[in-house]
Amino acid sequence: MRKKTFFILLAIGNMLTIEAQETKQTMNPFFQAYNTPYEVPPFDKIKTEHFKPAILEGIKKHEAEITAIANSSEAPSFENTILAMENAGELLSKVNIVFGNLNSANTNDELQKIAKEVSPNLAAHNDNIYLNEKLFKRVKAIWDKKESLKLNLEQAKILENRHKAFVRSGANLSNEDKDKLRKINAELSLTSLKYGQNILAETNKYELVISDRKELTGLPQELINAAAEDAKAKGKDGKWVFTLSNSSVMPFLQYSSNRKLRQQIWDAYQTRANHDDDLDNKENVIKLANLRGEKARLLGYKSHSDYVLEEAMAKNPANVAQLLNDLWAPALEIAKTEAADIQKMMDKDGIKDQVKPYDWRYYTEKIRKQRFDLDEQELKPYFSLENVRGGVFQVTEKLFGLKFKQLNDVPKYHEEVTTWEVTEADGTHVGILYMDFYPRASKRGGAWMTSYRSQKTVNGERNAPVISIVCNFTKPTGGAPALLTFDEVTTFFHEFGHALHGLLSNVTYKSLAGTSVSRDFVELPSQIMENWASEPEVLKMYAKHYKTGKVIPDALIEKLQKSGTFDQGFTTVEYLAASFLDMEYHSQTAPITLDANAFEKNAMKKIGLIDAIIPRYRSTYFQHIFSGGYSSGYYSYIWSGVLDTDAFEAFKSTTLFNPEKAKLFRENILEKGGTEDPMVLYKRFRGAEPSVEPLLRKRGLDKKPETSKKIKG
Repeated sequence: MRKKTFFILLAIGNMLTIEAQETKQTMNPFFQAYNTPYEVPPFDKIKTEHFKPAILEGIKKHEAEITAIANSSEAPSFENTILAMENAGELLSKVNIVFGNLNSANTNDELQKIAKEVSPNLAAHNDNIYLNEKLFKRVKAIWDKKESLKLNLEQAKILENRHKAFVRSGANLSNEDKDKLRKINAELSLTSLKYGQNILAETNKYELVISDRKELTGLPQELINAAAEDAKAKGKDGKWVFTLSNSSVMPFLQYSSNRKLRQQIWDAYQTRANHDDDLDNKENVIKLANLRGEKARLLGYKSHSDYVLEEAMAKNPANVAQLLNDLWAPALEIAKTEAADIQKMMDKDGIKDQVKPYDWRYYTEKIRKQRFDLDEQELKPYFSLENVRGGVFQVTEKLFGLKFKQLNDVPKYHEEVTTWEVTEADGTHVGILYMDFYPRASKRGGAWMTSYRSQKTVNGERNAPVISIVCNFTKPTGGAPALLTFDEVTTFFHEFGHALHGLLSNVTYKSLAGTSVSRDFVELPSQIMENWASEPEVLKMYAKHYKTGKVIPDALIEKLQKSGTFDQGFTTVEYLAASFLDMEYHSQTAPITLDANAFEKNAMKKIGLIDAIIPRYRSTYFQHIFSGGYSSGYYSYIWSGVLDTDAFEAFKSTTLFNPEKAKLFRENILEKGGTEDPMVLYKRFRGAEPSVEPLLRKRGLDKKPETSKKIKG
């Protein structure tokens, strides 16, 4: 009797446990269908504690799906293996995409803690898929008979991608080497996460607090207002606080006449995560570079760069080196001339010192004003965020016929975010767009586009994407709207180009959708949009004074046009220096034994970088390459720069809103995602391979006749 009672109680206990788990899952929005407008994530219901259980359950469900595919008794086919893998892991993908995006755009201590806790689980789960021998055997069997399968273009592409993913993830390694690879991947995941968290913590930690109004000399009033508001928010009423957010530090460097304070904030900016404390990234840098190199050699490649570039338009490090070297010589020559001009002005000011990096932006602004009679503060009143946004919408409508309607009944992850429905001219739904513009402590620096749902086609119907762009623009202050610098204006156009790539995607499989293309092709849609921002015809559409509503005068447009190549030596050199640094870290064929500072110094000495300029990102805060997915890929902005300037010529040489060219660009670039080879898509749009000459002209670097006429790839 007692035994029977025990088993009854045990059964009841199990039932109660199951019921409790089911109740908990019912309360977790990730375990339900999104019952929201346009099926966007229910941000108003998602809580921090929902993420970890949903991620772990997502891993569990995905593992079960993968096991079922691998152990299937049916002969391997495209449908029961490749397509089944494409559609597996829905829950994990659903929660991961929200978690990853919020951890970048609106993080907190608990989210960062969860990220550390689940990172090893996610890395191991990925390895469990791509190192699964039974699964790879099925994929390989399909790959080996691909010619007889009569697959369409997209089916052939996802088969190719899947087979490559297995091979490049170590499926052909011995069991011993697979174990090594698992350990490397786990370490890479955690170290990269730690690297990014250190930068955010360092950026948030620093404050330049000014108590004496005299020390604000030269600063624009809206920057002073913003600093006063930041001080008040931090409990420092009556003072001014400047931070390492770009919207604070960069204008401070550009306008402050106090050289000592410029040096102070500059030193804080360029030594982030480089202070030999618990937020120091030097060891993380070398560890990441060496682990990546070790992984590449384990997989049969000479270096991490060889491994990465195999899948890029560039194909190999030699082609990247050729482009960078072709541009370096003319850019450095111009930068030296620019430095000499700054030195002359410093000498006149009685400063008995060489040009330092913290002098560059300040004196460049003075020279710009002197040479072109152009003060950026004259421009900003014409670039209110609302007007610029309207201009971006107008350009997009004129090119692609799209309409934008603000939505106020859709959940969003932060009160500052705005939400928009994007439709075709006839009202057909295209997608949902979130826009998040202002800096905050919970958001990492920079600007980026991401998605909360990728586009795909199911049963002949297009499932619309949910896209987001995230920036760190100047905030509204003192009763005035957010007034952007022209650099921020072009950043808006840039990120919107990425958004269009995601929104207009029209493919069958989500793994090929939108921005699922090589790094050196993904910047084409973003960078081509920047070209419209500065065109006189377009400026008159959106550049209107925020107080008077008057359109920007022709004289100011002319000054902006004339100054177009001004300071391009500096801009190109600091960018190229960072690209060289990236390639230097990742082209090593043996472990790096130097400290990160020494390695960086040697790399910059090798290319002859002048002391007045540092790389755009130094090793300890080069987030793009050490925690942002751009390792051996930072060069891609200039590679895509060749593409975008060449592509824009198709419009510039005809009409700015040429409907035929816009249709070709939409159909062959924006809609196609990663369905075909990028160069094939580009040539289908342009009719030829891209030329370097338009980029050289745009940057004022077209003085070297020996520069290659085409990019190789």
